[in-house]
Amino acid sequence: MAIFRVDELRNMSPEELVEELEDLQSELIRERGLVVSGGAPENPGRIREIKRSVARIKTIQKERVA
Repeated sequence: MAIFRVDELRNMSPEELVEELEDLQSELIRERGLVVSGGAPENPGRIREIKRSVARIKTIQKERVA
């Protein structure tokens, strides 16, 4: 899954944002599950990147509503 910049996210439609948010959240669940089960993640910084991308998408969705 790609990590998006703010300008890329702002150019997406609301449907695309929802789809990307769902994909990122499922990836985050998988990564966290791997860590909890005792495995070492391939890229330890990936969880942080995913969390930031989720926050960016939610922020843009909130801005569009207001």
